[in-house]
Amino acid sequence: MPEKEWLAYVNGEYVPQSEAKVSIFDHIVLYGDGVFDTLCSKNGYIFKVEEHLDRLYRSAHAFLIEVPVTKEELRKIILKVVETNGAPEQYIKVLVTRGVGPRPLLSPAGCVPGLIVFSRPALSSVDPEREGKEIRAMIVSVRRTPPECLDPKVKCLNYANQVMAKIEAMNAGMDEAIFLDLAGYVNEATAYSIFIVRKGVLYTPPADAILQSVTRETVFEIGEKEGIKVVEYRLTPYDLYTAEELFFAGTAGGIVPISSVDGRRIGDGKPGMITKKIARMYWDILASGVHGTKYRVRKS
Repeated sequence: MPEKEWLAYVNGEYVPQSEAKVSIFDHIVLYGDGVFDTLCSKNGYIFKVEEHLDRLYRSAHAFLIEVPVTKEELRKIILKVVETNGAPEQYIKVLVTRGVGPRPLLSPAGCVPGLIVFSRPALSSVDPEREGKEIRAMIVSVRRTPPECLDPKVKCLNYANQVMAKIEAMNAGMDEAIFLDLAGYVNEATAYSIFIVRKGVLYTPPADAILQSVTRETVFEIGEKEGIKVVEYRLTPYDLYTAEELFFAGTAGGIVPISSVDGRRIGDGKPGMITKKIARMYWDILASGVHGTKYRVRKS
């Protein structure tokens, strides 16, 4: 099936993605008002569906948006979209919008929530031209929105903060941006959690001021299984610069080794032993179907 004819679900209807539409009066268009979650599949298994759906419904509840279907109904919608599109490896996105109200104003009164589900062939947040190459990161001047303003545990559709950070990194010729919080501690990247390795121990910023990442939790699980200690710690830029290894972890890309930060080479600039082990085990878990939901793969 040509990619342009892949199936999407939009507000109660299954349509080809080339025909998918939302109202210009939906709050998602007017204000970026809604929540979302991103899943991935590998080898015909959707990874940790329940964890992603739980996070989506928590985000919606925190934002006072009523998801228009039950979790069981949404699970079936996701499976139908993914199975119809048929590829063994897919990038899957679920969006819940505030919806359309009686007037195109800021007030959410009377808005009817919307639901969008689509998938694409497997994607990575890493620029395709940089795939397989040394990934260079920089600490940007844009600070991460603090929890006092918008709790990062809510996976909301307003990504202006991340977009501006990504633009700053791109304009500087870098591949990825790293946020600091308002106190100057390392927070996260635009679409990834951050881990460093020092003397065989993994360190990562505390969970209280970052997204509750499903991939991050999986790294903790791998560490526990393999006897690799994982510690939550308030990292500084110095900790990144002097790390033996550094990698990002996220749904769109998995485990991404970072070769340098602000021009400082990390280790020897190549993926380290622990990073490679975590990456290998992560992809093995996805491909084996552990924590996975099986779907029918379309034969080419």
